[in-house]
Amino acid sequence: MLKKDLIDKVTSQMDGYLKKDIATAVDIILESIIEALIEGQRVEIRGFGSFSVRKRKARSTKNPKTSEIMNIPERSTLHFTMSKSLKDPLAGKK
Repeated sequence: MLKKDLIDKVTSQMDGYLKKDIATAVDIILESIIEALIEGQRVEIRGFGSFSVRKRKARSTKNPKTSEIMNIPERSTLHFTMSKSLKDPLAGKK
């Protein structure tokens, strides 16, 4: 599903709102999630899951083609954990 598809679906279920207003609301929600993650906060959406930022340690690795040792610096990654109410239907449980 693309962002456009999400906006279309919400617009079809909410009569009386313009599509551009729904698009603005979706943009505000996504920007708020991004800002919270940049600040290092955990974002939890009940019934969907939670997003958090994790640090990956610095490490060294070997390039298999040139056998050169490369140092990979520490970096931040996004981590998503599904809620139980999302995980169960995906696993085929009721």
